[in-house]
Amino acid sequence: MIPIPDRTVVDPDRREAFVGRLFAALIGTFELFSIYLGHRLGFYEALRDGRSVTSPGLAGQTQTDERQVREWLEQQAAAGILEVEDAAAEPDARRFWLSAAHAEVLTDERSLFYLLPFARFAAGMARPMDLVIESFRSGKGVAWADYGVDFREGQAAQNRPAFEHLLGSEWLPAVPAINDRLRSDPPARVADVACGAGWSTVAIARAYPNATVEGFDLDGPSIELARANLATERPTLTERISFREADISDPALAGTYDLVTIFEALHDMTKPVEALVAIRKMLAPGGSVFIGDERTEAAFTAPASDLERLFYGFSVLCCLPAGLVDDGSAGTGTVLRASTLERYAREAGYATVEVLSIDHDSFRFYRLQAE
Repeated sequence: MIPIPDRTVVDPDRREAFVGRLFAALIGTFELFSIYLGHRLGFYEALRDGRSVTSPGLAGQTQTDERQVREWLEQQAAAGILEVEDAAAEPDARRFWLSAAHAEVLTDERSLFYLLPFARFAAGMARPMDLVIESFRSGKGVAWADYGVDFREGQAAQNRPAFEHLLGSEWLPAVPAINDRLRSDPPARVADVACGAGWSTVAIARAYPNATVEGFDLDGPSIELARANLATERPTLTERISFREADISDPALAGTYDLVTIFEALHDMTKPVEALVAIRKMLAPGGSVFIGDERTEAAFTAPASDLERLFYGFSVLCCLPAGLVDDGSAGTGTVLRASTLERYAREAGYATVEVLSIDHDSFRFYRLQAE
C-alpha cells in the first residue's frame, strides 16, 4: 500500500519556488500597469520613431509632469522596455529610446505582434474588482458595461490584426463551401453576431467584394465604435456594411443570411443555446455558422498550459461574472471546450457540428449547419 504523504509538512523547495513565482508575477503586474500609463499618456507614440528623449523633452511633448515622467522612463529602462543612451548622465539629461521591435508590439495596431491591449485588459478587469467580489458572493454577475472602455476597446484592438490579416485570407477560405458562396451570385448576405468594434465585419467585406455584411451587437457603445471605425478606416465599404444594436431573435431576420459568424463571443453569452437557436433561424437554405472561440484543452488539466492559465484568468475576473448577469445564465466562462460547444449546438438543433482544421495559436474554429 502506497503511503499517503503528510500534506501539512512544508517542502522548502516548493515553498521557495512559489515565493519566486509570486514575486515575478507582482513585477509583471506593475510593468503591465506602467505600460498602460505609457499608452494612455501618449508616451509610446512620442517614442515610436526611435529618437531619444529626455524626461523634460517627453514631458513637454506630452504636457505631463517632468518628475513623474522621469520616474516612468527610468522604470521602463530598468524593466528593459526602453533603452537608455547614458545611464550615468544627470537624471534630467538621460536620453531614452524605444527599439523598433518593442515599438511594433506597443504601437502598431495592425501587427499580429501587437500586445499592448493586454495592459488595457488588466486595467479593465481591475476596475470593477469590488463588483466581482460581490458577484462571487451573490452569483448575480457583473454587467459588461462595468468593465469600461478599456476592456471593450482592448478586446477589439487585440483581435483586429488577426481579423485584418487572417479572416479573409486563411480562416474563411479554409471552408470551400463558405468561400465559394461568398464569392458567387446572387450576392451573399452575412451577419456578424456580437461584432464588437466591427473589425471582423470590415474584414469580411474587404475580402469578399460581392457580399453584404451586417454587424449585430447588444452593446450600444460597441456599435458606435464600429460605425466610427468603419467611417474612419474603410469609408469605401459603407455601402456594403451596416451595424445594428439589435436582438438577433427578431423574426424579420429569419431565413436571411448565407453565413453567420461569431468571433470570441459565444462563451460570453448568458444563454448560448438560445442564441444559437436564433442564429439557426437566421440562416438561408444551405447557410452556415462560422464560430471562432478559445482554443481550450479538450478537458480540465492541472497544472495547465500557459494559454489555458490565461483563459482561466480572463474567465474568473471577467467572462464568467459578465456571463452571469441574466437569470438562468449558462455560466459558460472563457474556457469553452469543444465538447461543450458541440453540446450547445446539438441542443440548438444543428444537424452538423464540425471542428475545423484551421491552425491558430489561441482560436479554434467551428462550422455549424442546420440541415
